[in-house]
Amino acid sequence: MTQEMIEAIKADPSYRELVTKRRGFAVRLSVAMLLVYFLFILSIAFAPSLLGTPLGEGNVTTVGIPVGIFVIVFAFVLTGIYVRRANGEFDDLSHQIKENMRRDMTS
Repeated sequence: MTQEMIEAIKADPSYRELVTKRRGFAVRLSVAMLLVYFLFILSIAFAPSLLGTPLGEGNVTTVGIPVGIFVIVFAFVLTGIYVRRANGEFDDLSHQIKENMRRDMTS
């Protein structure tokens, strides 16, 4: 790929749209994951008895177990959300950029 091609791709409005949308989406998902994770860690640090509370009378499983599982599942869900959007909207924009480049190179 030549420098001219790289500059042409960077100048494509579809490329700028892709970069802007993908970055904004990734930042929002990252903030959501960090918020959930740090809330979990902060609850361990400042309210350990809360997570150490048994789920029921005579039960050995504590509140911390389902909360920890939630954090893990939340990460998987966010990954799935990103993959779904990447395989849809972001791939469509990528294909549009490729088509624009092919059209520009043949004309």
